[in-house]
Amino acid sequence: MTTTRSLDPAFRHNHYLFRRKVFKLFGGAFHVYDENRNLLMHSKQKAFRLREDFRVYAAGRGMEELLTIKTSQILDIGATYSVQDGTTGETIGSIRRKGLSSIVRDEWIFLSNDGREVGRLTEKSLSGAILSRLVNLVPQTYVVMSADGREVAQIRQHFNPVVLKYDMTIVDPEPSIDRRLLISSGILLAGIEQRQQ
Repeated sequence: MTTTRSLDPAFRHNHYLFRRKVFKLFGGAFHVYDENRNLLMHSKQKAFRLREDFRVYAAGRGMEELLTIKTSQILDIGATYSVQDGTTGETIGSIRRKGLSSIVRDEWIFLSNDGREVGRLTEKSLSGAILSRLVNLVPQTYVVMSADGREVAQIRQHFNPVVLKYDMTIVDPEPSIDRRLLISSGILLAGIEQRQQ
C-alpha cells in the first residue's frame, strides 16, 4: 500500500478546492488548491474526444504530469475511469460511475489496480440529491466510505451559479483509498458530474 509520505507533495494535503476554469472555449480546465488557496495542480480535459481524457499537472513545474484519468468507453454514464501516475506510468486503480443509480443519487466506486472495490463515493442525502436535480442551484454533499465502512473524506459543492467549486476534506490521515484516486474523484466531479445530470 502506498503511504502518504511516499507520494508527491501535491497529494499530501488533507483539504483541497477543485475549481472549474471559466471561459474555456474547448475542453475543460480545472484548478486544484490547498487549504490556503495555493495552487497545487491544474487539469486539462482534452477537447473533441468521444472518450474522456483528463491530464493533471503539477503547479509551477511546467507541464510535469502527475495523473492521467481516462476511459476507453464512449460517452457512457456508467463508464470506468482508469487512473495512472503520470511520473511512473503505474496504474493506481479506477473509478466507476454507477450510471442508472446515479440518475437519482450519484454513486461512484473506487477500485484498486487489481479490480477490488476499496470504497464508494455517494451523495450524502437522498432528498438533497433529488432536490439538486429539480433545482440545479442546490449544492451537493458527497461522502467517501472505505470498503470496511469507515468515512475517508467528504466533498461539498459551493453554492455558486457561475463557478463550479468543490471542497474535499480527507478525514483519515492514512486513507485506505489511495489519495491519488481521491483527487481524481474531485477532478471527475468537476469535469463531468454536472454535465451528466
